[in-house]
Amino acid sequence: MKHLTLLLAAALLSACSLLPQSEPLDIYLLPGSALPDQTQRVDWSLRVNSPVSSQLLDGTRIVVLPEPGLVNTYQGVRWSERTPQLLRSRLLDAFQDDGRIQALSNEDQRLQADLELVSDLRSFHSEYRDGVPHALIRLEVSLVDTRSQQIIASRRFSASQAASDTSMTAVVAAFGQAGDRLAGELVNWTLAEGQRSR
Repeated sequence: MKHLTLLLAAALLSACSLLPQSEPLDIYLLPGSALPDQTQRVDWSLRVNSPVSSQLLDGTRIVVLPEPGLVNTYQGVRWSERTPQLLRSRLLDAFQDDGRIQALSNEDQRLQADLELVSDLRSFHSEYRDGVPHALIRLEVSLVDTRSQQIIASRRFSASQAASDTSMTAVVAAFGQAGDRLAGELVNWTLAEGQRSR
């Protein structure tokens, strides 16, 4: 019986070695540039919520459209966190860099805020145009008064950036540049609409 147990254990171990080894993953942060610090401050607080998104975008895989209508993901690479949280972090960084809104939070902290940003992430992928990958980010945003739950303003933000080449590093850099542009526009819009509502 003991001999049979040893044979079974040896067979199981040899079977394990036949399983394919998982390939190592490269994990990417969303790069970003700091916005210039502003001296003017506002007296209201803002909560930045993670965008809602489709199931395709609600993960860490980096989505690519190699041709129109064909959805794929880059192999062997991932974002450092789920795409909605990745973008929320970038937006919070942009607001903090800007400095005009001192009281910032996100939905995980469950803090009271005067206004909140709710959004729907419509696109966060690269797509090939004439053989060149372009990073594309589209975000539908509403600024909401948290006391009345009334929508103060809504807008669609969209940013696209061509990559310098087809390497993954260049594609990620293009996402960073598109994210910077979108974040800068969103910060200025939020400040203008927030001040108008006070």
